[in-house]
Amino acid sequence: MIDAHIHLDWYTRDEQKTMMETLEIDGLVAVSSDLASCEQVWKLSKQYANVSPAFGWHPEQALPTEEELENIEKMIHSYHKQIVAIGEVGLPFYKRKEDPTLDQQPYIQVLERFMVLASKYDLPIVLHAVYDDAQLVCDLLVKHNVNRAHFHWFKGDLKTIKRMIDRQYMISITPDCLYETEIQALIKSYPLELMMVETDGPWPFEGPFQGKMTHPNMIKEVINQIAKLKNITIIEAKEQLTSNTYNFYHRLNVDKTTR
Repeated sequence: MIDAHIHLDWYTRDEQKTMMETLEIDGLVAVSSDLASCEQVWKLSKQYANVSPAFGWHPEQALPTEEELENIEKMIHSYHKQIVAIGEVGLPFYKRKEDPTLDQQPYIQVLERFMVLASKYDLPIVLHAVYDDAQLVCDLLVKHNVNRAHFHWFKGDLKTIKRMIDRQYMISITPDCLYETEIQALIKSYPLELMMVETDGPWPFEGPFQGKMTHPNMIKEVINQIAKLKNITIIEAKEQLTSNTYNFYHRLNVDKTTR
């Protein structure tokens, strides 16, 4: 089992230590949110053998300086054979919701720079693209010939879902699937073969996870829920979801003693 999307560098050092010492799954895909995050995620991947790094820039923030963006690109150039993906990248849906006057064009330009690198190095891209933004991002993926796309914690309409399925884009399911009907409906409509599981930690969850630190082990409950909604056994769901993740991310760092 793999947590396909976590912000490991956003946890405190003590939390990281506790988490890794109590890990009951194979590994984590640790995404980055800015230059400092890329640097920290790279260090964590060297510290822990089952952490797979991805470099990117999270769109729900003020635009990066050109220097910061160039330095992230330099890291991708230098480590493209060691990282498993480019991400987290995307468009600022929630930021624009707070400020409808926000100009999205500069964010599109930043995203396209990362797509160019994903295409150049044949790397998967991890996307923050929900609702209205997802259709535009699908257009950009086609434009830049990026085929391995992972829409993490995806939310969107049926038209977009159909397009993503046709293009064989991956999604990942979070622990809110235990109590959010929108995510449960997505699980039912999306092919299991195009699905992974994630926590997006340290983002907190409600329901049975209320008040708990978001831990990668929570994906076990996510897998159980997917099995229930897909009307298959837990073993079938676990094997398919794990296989999907290994096939999508070709160079995962894992601890095989947990398998």
